[in-house]
Amino acid sequence: MVKKTDILMAGASGALLITGFQPLDYSLITWFALVPLLTAVRDKNARAALFLGTLAGLVYFLGTIYWVSHSMYVYGNLPAAASFLILLLLCLYLALYTGVFALLFNFLSKRSRVPALLSVPVLWVALEYIRTYALTGFPWALLGYSQYRLLPLIQIADITGVYGVSFLVASLNGAVFDVLFYRVKRQDGMRLSAGWPFAACSILYAVAVTMAFFYGTEKLRESGSGQKVRVAIVQGNIEQDKKWDVKFQREVIDTYKRLTIRAAKTAPEIIVWPETALPFIFGYNKALTDEFVSFQKGLGTYLLFGSVIAKNIGADKSMMSNSAVLLSPEGNIVSIYDKIHLVPYGEYVPLRRFFPFIEKLTAGTGDFLAGKAPIVMKTPYAKIGNLICYEIIFPGLVRKFAERGADLLVTITNDAWFGRTSAPYQHFAMAVFRAIENRAPVVRAANTGISGFIDSRGRIIRKSDIFVEAVLTEDIARGGNRSLYTRYGDIFAYSCIIISVLLLAANIFSYERR
Repeated sequence: MVKKTDILMAGASGALLITGFQPLDYSLITWFALVPLLTAVRDKNARAALFLGTLAGLVYFLGTIYWVSHSMYVYGNLPAAASFLILLLLCLYLALYTGVFALLFNFLSKRSRVPALLSVPVLWVALEYIRTYALTGFPWALLGYSQYRLLPLIQIADITGVYGVSFLVASLNGAVFDVLFYRVKRQDGMRLSAGWPFAACSILYAVAVTMAFFYGTEKLRESGSGQKVRVAIVQGNIEQDKKWDVKFQREVIDTYKRLTIRAAKTAPEIIVWPETALPFIFGYNKALTDEFVSFQKGLGTYLLFGSVIAKNIGADKSMMSNSAVLLSPEGNIVSIYDKIHLVPYGEYVPLRRFFPFIEKLTAGTGDFLAGKAPIVMKTPYAKIGNLICYEIIFPGLVRKFAERGADLLVTITNDAWFGRTSAPYQHFAMAVFRAIENRAPVVRAANTGISGFIDSRGRIIRKSDIFVEAVLTEDIARGGNRSLYTRYGDIFAYSCIIISVLLLAANIFSYERR
């Protein structure tokens, strides 16, 4: 039976998790945030555990991704009630992962001698990894991201990915639970954290954390070994409702020209503009394309910019791609990368064939055509892996660029959709982990901010504010040798999935034999 105190404790866990992320950023709290939920579900039946876990997750995600409704209401012309309903449905889906976590933890705590110090992190990481890729994936607010400022600890991400940091945070939550209920006995008479398994796991955890901090400290002492490249970022600060309004087309073009001339005075080797910076279709609108290329030739530098591009895919059919284009100092196209991971209902409508009445939730040019493969853009100064918008939140996709030789990661985005919410800050923080995971610096150009530079150790070198025009120039060291994460990928996350399956299978089998 679920009591009011159980509901309060589950809700408290969700609320405590929220505090670990922007705008509050109380990252220390996440190391204990799951304890109320674990306590609430420890002696419940399966249905109650699922409910309490889902409740905690609902609070958690409503508090961290509330900004989703902003773009639907402000720019998608949806009523406030409809925007909130869609947000609620998305959060309910994400909360199911927390619900399943609570259900599985409840099952193991009743039947297994494995302490929560181990069962909690392997279950949590397994479900975080599944959430990253299931149904196109939405790995926002992973537990490890709350620690983006704790640089000595998170250096292990170049081995484990962000999931290793999530593991350590979830482990301490489990350890606190074990200590709190050391003397509590289960129905079979065994203590919840009985004997040597807890002692052994505690020692291993202490060693792991110590080694992680030692490893991170040593990594932070190392200086970037790669050759430095001077990069300038142009943040145009174009309001979302002006970007595609023909009345403001000249104003947008002139703004980028003015800021780029200012950037060129710092003698950069590469200038970066944000996602869809051009207010016209590059290559399709010949007059504006010629004007733009003529301007770029006078800069004497490479220019990387975001643009919508028309793709001819048949005799009588064409589609658009959300693309990044690299021009040489002579105005020639060096590379074009088409965004691979499109935003569902933002850049395309899934299953439109079966649900023709469903349209995109934001205004734009129609469904985009997805790119087919990562493209590494080569210049004499750096090999660029360019990610567009929320592609930077997918560790596996970013890794593919580094695996193909990219030694400078660039992410271009337009966070104007989210206004002055916490989304731009959360989005920027996640890029810290992509730099560490692949030991390659990240250059982030955002239409309305946050733009900035992150070195290969995850240090934020410089960043802009939001909703201001900005020109940032920095000499940044390229990435050196490929990291273990770049070479071998998510082996750590796979291991957590395998251990979770083995734990569950062993206890199901032993339960059936009784």
